[in-house]
Amino acid sequence: MTPELDPVALLRAYDEQLRSETPDPLPEGTTVDHDGPVIRISGLDRGGFVTYRDVSHLPGPELDALIARQRDFYAARGQEVEWKLRGHDLPADLPDRLVAAGFVPEELEAVVIGLAEPLAKPPVLPDGVTLREVTERADLERIAAMEEAVWHADRSHLVYGLAREIAADPEGITIVVAEAGDLVVSAGWVRYEKGTEFAGLWGGSTLEQWRGKGIYKALVAHRAIRAVARGKRYLQVDASPDSRPILERLGMVVVTTTTPYIWSPPAA
Repeated sequence: MTPELDPVALLRAYDEQLRSETPDPLPEGTTVDHDGPVIRISGLDRGGFVTYRDVSHLPGPELDALIARQRDFYAARGQEVEWKLRGHDLPADLPDRLVAAGFVPEELEAVVIGLAEPLAKPPVLPDGVTLREVTERADLERIAAMEEAVWHADRSHLVYGLAREIAADPEGITIVVAEAGDLVVSAGWVRYEKGTEFAGLWGGSTLEQWRGKGIYKALVAHRAIRAVARGKRYLQVDASPDSRPILERLGMVVVTTTTPYIWSPPAA
């Protein structure tokens, strides 16, 4: 492993550069406000999102009150909220405190980071599959339909969330679809994080019958090319158990984990 891929140094860069990231410029209808050490982002796609650099300095009762305020803020709006927990966050009992406040953990993912330039190679695709960069709403709807087929869950929030990102800052995001004829078989997007060395890779879901053909790797390569062109040094991914081994084989390294803790309003 090269010094540039030292997990400790990469985690430090991740904490310092990405933990307090907010959309810039803000998409229409999106707001950002602060509550002590946390940043609260509302209206980005669905509900709210809470992030922070560090809450370990707060005494237990103050931390519990901070967590409760985020829940209550979105309860008053009738919206769900995600508290984005990283595996190295302190205090160690933070997950228990979130659960006690009514937050429910979803699937754990690995935070994976790698150098962009070595991954910026011409994509290799199976016969009949092409990559295309998209911005039109009709294509975003096709992406959402593909994601719904993969996850068997509503993904309509992707349509208006991505559309508003494009409208706010067309140069801040690149969305790519992999198509076989008229069928979207996979899709991913890259966000160029302003004021940082990082580009974030998101999406990457692939229809089951099209997996194992190198399409995900091709999407990584295409987005890495775009990231290098924007002067980004690193790629960062919140990787599912399916994508993590692919990314590690490409030379990326795991620096921590992340788990969404979700609070949802009670059913009516």
